[in-house]
Amino acid sequence: MGRLGDAVRAVRSKNAGPFMVTVDIFCGTDAAFQWVNAAVPTAAVARLYCVDPERVGRYELPGIRAVKFSFPRPVPQGSRGDRDMHGAQWAMLLAEAEFGDPGGSVIGSD
Repeated sequence: MGRLGDAVRAVRSKNAGPFMVTVDIFCGTDAAFQWVNAAVPTAAVARLYCVDPERVGRYELPGIRAVKFSFPRPVPQGSRGDRDMHGAQWAMLLAEAEFGDPGGSVIGSD
């Protein structure tokens, strides 16, 4: 399919408290929502953000055609090593990722 950001309405991220980040995928259409559910597995998101898959929460919200992923920040918000105080830059990594068929693999990840 190509870049996730080209296939959906918006990808955004934000802090979910000082220790977690949430990345939201707003699909826009039912077809895009179904494609994201099939083509974007939690394990691929965990690999992308270098997080243990067991620590990634996935939330599918069909009423608003959105899929959310929450995972721990590598450092607490506002700490010395924090490079994104608001958690807003995490979305770009997922938006730029390329996903193939709903088999779940990220294109170019192997």
